[in-house]
Amino acid sequence: MLRKVDKHSGVPAYVQIVNMIKSEIILGNLQQGLQLPTVRELQAIFDVNINTVLKALEKLKAEGFIEAEQGIGYFVKKDIDVDKKIIEIIKECVRELKSHQIDFYTAMILFEEVWKNEEV
Repeated sequence: MLRKVDKHSGVPAYVQIVNMIKSEIILGNLQQGLQLPTVRELQAIFDVNINTVLKALEKLKAEGFIEAEQGIGYFVKKDIDVDKKIIEIIKECVRELKSHQIDFYTAMILFEEVWKNEEV
């Protein structure tokens, strides 16, 4: 769900926008090939400066999540593929953490530590 950025979170607004759009794409809420709202519409949705929106869109484009068509707009790339099995694994992990009363911030700390220390 796209919503206003939290101007008091300490996270730069453009990063919040990138994360919101990226998660909507990964979860399938923004379908591949879909045209995103216009830059002005995104500016209104996120309640930020237009340059902040443009910075976020350029970052998403650089990361391969969206593409731009000159004079037309921004579109969700068609070749993004996140294995649905991975999303189910994450959901199960979240259910397990919640059943043990592990809050979000503790889970993120645990995830970060395991991520840094786990060899593949």
